[in-house]
Amino acid sequence: MHPDPARDAGTGHLAAWQREVGLRLAAVKAGRRQDGPFEASLTGVPLGYVRLLSLEADPVRLSRTPGLVESAPARAVAVVLQEHGHAALTQDGRSTVLEPGQAAVVDLRRPFSLDERERFRLRVLRVPDHALDVPAHSVRGVTGRALSPRDGVPALLVPLLARLAVTAGRIPPSVADALGGNTTDLLATLVHDASDPDDDDHAGAARDRLVRSVLRHIDRHLGDPDLGPESIAAAHRISVRYLHRLFEDEAVTVSRLVQRRRVEECAKELARRGSVSATVSAVSSRWGFHSPAHFSRAFKALYGHPPGRWRGAAPATTGTVRP
Repeated sequence: MHPDPARDAGTGHLAAWQREVGLRLAAVKAGRRQDGPFEASLTGVPLGYVRLLSLEADPVRLSRTPGLVESAPARAVAVVLQEHGHAALTQDGRSTVLEPGQAAVVDLRRPFSLDERERFRLRVLRVPDHALDVPAHSVRGVTGRALSPRDGVPALLVPLLARLAVTAGRIPPSVADALGGNTTDLLATLVHDASDPDDDDHAGAARDRLVRSVLRHIDRHLGDPDLGPESIAAAHRISVRYLHRLFEDEAVTVSRLVQRRRVEECAKELARRGSVSATVSAVSSRWGFHSPAHFSRAFKALYGHPPGRWRGAAPATTGTVRP
C-alpha cells in the first residue's frame, strides 16, 4: 500500500490544497493567516473504509460553513491529532486549543472551524458515519474538546493514530482493513464513554422510536419478497450492523422476525372461511415467500403442522403459536 499524494499542493497553491482537502476530508474554506508564498502538502492512505490523512501547511484557518455543509454533505466523523503547532478548534458551541500531542473529534456533518496559528502537521482519521454507528447527538457531546492522550480510550487511540501515520503505507491491505475496523471501534467507544446519562436516556428513547418504525415498515412490506435486513436498513438510512444491534434485546433476529410475521399473516388468511378457494401456494406467494416448500417448513416450525392441515382444522383465529 502506498500513500496517495496530493496533486498541485505545493508552494503558492492554496486553492489547489483546499480542493484536495475537500476531496479527501470535507469541503472547507481555507483562509491564509500570513502573506507570502503558501507551502502545504497532503497525503492519504486507506485503511479499509477508513482514510488516514496527513496535512502539513503554513498557518491557515479551515472552516466548514453551514453553506458548505448543505451544498457538499460529508457523511463522516474524524479524529484529528495535532502533531506540530497549536490550533483553535470550534464546533457545537465549544472551543478548545489543541496543543502538540492532543486530539479531538470533529463531526464533518456539521459546521466547524480549525484555526492553525503556525506551521503545523495534522493527522486525520476519517470514518464514514454508517461504519461508526453512533447517534449524531452522542458525537455532538464530544466535539469541540481536546482529548488527553493520558486517560481512557484516548490513551489507546492517540498513540495508535500517531503510529499508523508513520507505518500505514507499508501495511498489507488485509491488515489495513482490520486496523480500520479496530480504530472505528475505538472511536465509537470513545464517544460512548464521553456521553452523559441524559444523552443515554435520549438515545434509549430514539432507539425505541426507531425499533417501532422498523416494525411498521416490516408490516407494510411483508408481501415484498425482497424484504430483508439490507432493504430495511437502507429505508431507515442506517447500516445493517446497526439494525441488528437494535434487535439484540428483542430475542429474535430481523430475518426471523420477517419470516414469523409472514407466516402469521398466511395463517390468518388460511384460517378465514372464505379463503378455501385460494391455494396454499398463492397465499404464501402473496406474503413474500419465494417457494411453497420454504413456506411449509417455516409454517410447521411455528405452528407444529403443515399449512394444508391448518386450513382444514383451524378456527377463524390463528390459534397457539409455538414459543
